[in-house]
Amino acid sequence: MANGKEPVRLDAPHMLTLDNRRQLKVSGVTEVESFDEQTVVLHTGCGVLLIRGQGLHMQTLSIDGGQVAVEGLIISLVYEENQRSGGLFSRLFG
Repeated sequence: MANGKEPVRLDAPHMLTLDNRRQLKVSGVTEVESFDEQTVVLHTGCGVLLIRGQGLHMQTLSIDGGQVAVEGLIISLVYEENQRSGGLFSRLFG
């Protein structure tokens, strides 16, 4: 790849499993854009997934396998269909 990024696999199975708003497992992840204790931004074959919460941390991170597990209090899960210009801050505050 000229830009060094893997192509997005739209055929990768994408699934979310949320247990008691405390443990989230996500499959079909192609990239982790950012994460901190309040926001996790994941690229999936179904769009960009914004995870908001409190005390969030990555329990599992396997981009080769497309698996991510997040622990903490999950407040919201939001998909974006198209990438907005302006990057992460425009998504968080837009």
